[in-house]
Amino acid sequence: MANVVLVGTLDTKGVEYGWLRERLLRAGVEVVLVDTGVMGEPRVPADVPREAVARAAGAELSELRTAADRGAAVTTMARGAEATLLRLHAEGRLHGVMAVGGSGGTSIATRPMRALPLGVPKLMVSSMASGDVAPYVGSSDIAMMHSVVDIAGINRVSGPILANAVQAIAAMAKVFARSALEARRTPAAGAGSRPLVATSMAGVTTAGVDAARERLTELGYEVLVFHVSGMGGRTLETLAARGMFAGVLDLTLSELADDLCGGILTAGPDRLSAAGRAGIPQVVSLGALDMVKFGPLETLPEQPPHRRVHAHNPSITVVRTTPDECAELGRRVAAKLRAATGPTAVCVPLRGLSTLGTPGGPYHDPAADGALFSALREGLRGSAARLYDYDTHINDPGFGRAAADRLHAMIGAMAVAA
Repeated sequence: MANVVLVGTLDTKGVEYGWLRERLLRAGVEVVLVDTGVMGEPRVPADVPREAVARAAGAELSELRTAADRGAAVTTMARGAEATLLRLHAEGRLHGVMAVGGSGGTSIATRPMRALPLGVPKLMVSSMASGDVAPYVGSSDIAMMHSVVDIAGINRVSGPILANAVQAIAAMAKVFARSALEARRTPAAGAGSRPLVATSMAGVTTAGVDAARERLTELGYEVLVFHVSGMGGRTLETLAARGMFAGVLDLTLSELADDLCGGILTAGPDRLSAAGRAGIPQVVSLGALDMVKFGPLETLPEQPPHRRVHAHNPSITVVRTTPDECAELGRRVAAKLRAATGPTAVCVPLRGLSTLGTPGGPYHDPAADGALFSALREGLRGSAARLYDYDTHINDPGFGRAAADRLHAMIGAMAVAA
């Protein structure tokens, strides 16, 4: 039978968790209730008591109570919940996890959810779910459901929402448990045998990346495409650091431009670093470094008159990068690739970095692109990274296929050397 783990503070949300446990049992799943409360007394009994959760984090509940530091207690219990859920998963006693809460409960429960493998059902019902959930979700596959009202009793608003959540996690857990059982009984021939490759894409580089993806699929790879939305780049970096990929085809780097120029879709300063540190073969291009992404046009920060601005869609406005900005981006890309410990190549599309940057397009700017290329070449001089010029634009299908073939050759050469 499928097991759903409930994670929550049973001193403040005990009534609600008791209600959830009862309905999950009615839905035909087993329940493991984990208590992450600290100060008050639990209102319902837990299967994993708070003392055990605290010890899983290397602490004693009595010490947390004496310190009376809510922030420290939340952090400790979140760490203990992470260790507890990973243990339950390893024991085969976790086929789904659910929690309800406000800011504190959401912070505690989503930490162990983020630590669980991708594909394990994770559902967080939270009063925080209508805002910025990136700190809670991170690079995981947590499903966030807005509670609309605070988690404070069962009423005509919260009742139907929580009932829907119960049915959702119960159904997901049953399917997950059944799939896991079937995989153990009849492992598919060749399951998981195709090596994974990551690639990065934006709407303005889709055609070239699609051609590369199709070519890599022909060559026998399973390709994961990451949208360069900020979190997409962070997720690519996280999974590369875990050694999940045989290679990385990083064709779209617009998150670096956002990081430099204050755009809204930055992936942070560590973007374009993990594959190099892990020694993973990587082929990199310069897709969409000709733009910085901001929000709707009416929210755009004041720009100098000479800056070129384009409404990409009602939610995103893009601003053309200048020659000075492009030169700095070239230096930053080069510095990151110089530090790579694995095979590294850069494919440079000389005739345009996006759909907007091709000849005749609104962002076609040979001076700015040239500053990028020159700084990149200078920065890579004397390094192990190889640089290849292509007399075409990034969305030429031939460019995408050539980049894919180059990565395939690098992965093969590394396998032979090993």
